[in-house]
Order: sequence, then structure tokens, then C-alpha cells
Amino acid sequence: MVAVNYVGEELWSFYNAPWEKRVDLARQLMDIAEQLTNNDFDFALYLLDVSFDNFAVGPRDGKVIVVDAENVLVADKRLIKQNKPENYDVWYESRFEECDREACLSFSKDSLCSRVTVDHNYYAVCQNLLSRYATWRGTTGGLLHDPPAHISKDGQLEALLDECTRPKKRYGRFQAAKELREYLTQLAAASSSSASAR
Repeated sequence: MVAVNYVGEELWSFYNAPWEKRVDLARQLMDIAEQLTNNDFDFALYLLDVSFDNFAVGPRDGKVIVVDAENVLVADKRLIKQNKPENYDVWYESRFEECDREACLSFSKDSLCSRVTVDHNYYAVCQNLLSRYATWRGTTGGLLHDPPAHISKDGQLEALLDECTRPKKRYGRFQAAKELREYLTQLAAASSSSASAR
């Protein structure tokens, strides 16, 4: 027996939503990546199958929900700190790999389960949902495709997405993810204040 519950439309149906809505959803996705990685319980939940159909958007509140948590790796950070495996306190950076399929991720279960600080969730969300590397159902460009001209021109969004997906600097993804969350929060706030001014 399988129980199914409708929680909202899948994230994919918002691919061509107005820019403001996509920014809000992208911000929520980055917040989810942060909450699953760093939380008060000291358990990291690493999403191993990140694609547009594994998230939904609540019809009433517009909140992003993880709807398919079938492929999640749970890492007990307290146990890792207690057992102190080799390099446990060295930050772990997921490796970007180009892929010709949809929703590709490379990861090492051993590394995810033996390090305290891991960037996997940021990588997964940026690579498979937000950046120009995201491909789904024949489209490319991710949820943040085709930004308004003033955002494209300033280049900050593209630079943060690129660093979050394919970092050029050591530990660059950690910083890019933090700055991307802040930037998306600013964009969402600016669009909501301009909407209320109308």
C-alpha cells in the first residue's frame, strides 16, 4: 500500500513563473540547503537526488517542500566529532562534473559521512535547480534563467551561481552559497517592496 498526499505543484511548473516568484523559490531552496546542512540537531541531511520533481510549492503559502526524500543521506555530526575519522575537521568540497543527463550529482558517501563541514546541499541546489548548468525536460538555465536586464548587467547573480556550482576558489562554494542566500533575500525584499508600492 502506498499513501499519497497532494502538497502542491511540482517546482518544475514554476520554471517560467514571473521573475519575482522564481527569486523567492530560489531563496527558499537555498534556505532548505542551509537548514538541512546546519541545524540545532547536529544531523546533516544530504539530498542525493535533487531535481525539479522532488520539490513542490504549497498552494496556499507558496512554501517550497521536499516531496521525495527517498534518497537522503543522514550524517550524525556529533558522532563524527566524537569518532574523529581522518580529516573529519577539514571542509569537504563537492566536485563539479559536467554531465549530459538531467539532475546529475557526483558525491562520495564516505566523505559525506566522515566530515563535519560539507558543501553538498549547496552544490546540489545550485547545480541542478538554479544555475545555467541545470537541465530538466529539455531546458537549460535553471530556475533563475533569463534575469531582468539590470540584474544580468551587474553580473553578481551569475558570478554567485557559477561559484556555487563550479567554484574557482578553495572553499568558494561555502562563501558563494552564503552570499547567494543574502542576495536572493535582497532581491525578494526589493521586489515585494516595489509590488506593495504599486
